[in-house]
Amino acid sequence: MAIGPVEYIVVGFPGNEFKGDIAPALAKLVGNGVVRVLDLIFVAKGEDGELVVLEFDQLEELGIDPKSGGDALGLLTDEDIEHAAEALEPGNSAALLVWEDLWAAEFVGAMRDAGGVLLEGGRIPIELMEAALAEMAAG
Repeated sequence: MAIGPVEYIVVGFPGNEFKGDIAPALAKLVGNGVVRVLDLIFVAKGEDGELVVLEFDQLEELGIDPKSGGDALGLLTDEDIEHAAEALEPGNSAALLVWEDLWAAEFVGAMRDAGGVLLEGGRIPIELMEAALAEMAAG
């Protein structure tokens, strides 16, 4: 079985303003076989600096059904959580998400079978893409 590209993000929520729209969108991606959640952790820092960490299987408290998110493997370490927490100001929170891009697994498998080796990859910031697309549209 080919393994698709594995990605991670850390998404901040200033003022602990986490809205539940993210959970259904993620569950839809999982349900449609687009991604597989490998790990998901929510970290919140109180105004007093106290840290609250919710693991994947505890996220029902946030309105996220862990059964709809995939089969988390627990890839994130205590060091990963500490790193994210260090960047949080009091009164803010973050979600750490690791997922496999199932949609790309067949392509990546074919690339590997052909002797291909990934030399570089990256993510283009949305601001750059929006500017490039607007420039293209303008002619």
